[in-house]
Amino acid sequence: MPPTRRRTGNPSTANQSTLSFGSNARVTKPTALTPTSPKPKTLERVPSVVPEEHKPEKPQPSNGVAEPQQVPVTPAEPSKPHTAELVVRGQAKVETKEQPWGEEDKKALKVSEGDLVRYWKGEEEERKAPRVHQEELGLHEKILRHFDLSSQYGPCIGIARIKRWRRANMLNLNPPLEVLAVLLKHEDDVKQRAYMDELMS
Repeated sequence: MPPTRRRTGNPSTANQSTLSFGSNARVTKPTALTPTSPKPKTLERVPSVVPEEHKPEKPQPSNGVAEPQQVPVTPAEPSKPHTAELVVRGQAKVETKEQPWGEEDKKALKVSEGDLVRYWKGEEEERKAPRVHQEELGLHEKILRHFDLSSQYGPCIGIARIKRWRRANMLNLNPPLEVLAVLLKHEDDVKQRAYMDELMS
């Protein structure tokens, strides 16, 4: 049997002092000496000079009431369309111009405004609650936003509305013909980019 060794303790902790939490015990950490930092320079005060054109004029009130100062307003530059908007417009052009007119397109062109109103009333009756946040929107935009938010027709982000309708129709998901009617008849008034896509970007 091998001889047993006696433990004398860890040599690294042999020279350590014990901590005491009494009121007289104070443990300090040694700090390295820092070189003395140079004194901060005193900065001279520079008098503020405001050009004459930016100084407010003191109005001379004739009846004791000061008139408000008129500031010229520059018209804002028209914003450039977002990259996603340009892509969606390109998809919509391909779908409407280059695709051959099918049975669905011919049926959609026969849908009247009265049919659209009846379709929307039916959708509202199923909902059983008024859409208060959409009161200022027109009928066409309401129909298209409802189509955007209908998840059973697939995702609406990054795809033109008409392309999404055709994809859903190709997959036999039975998208509403009224949506295609709005997209084909009123393509100048209607944005092809889904409302959710605009919110997300």
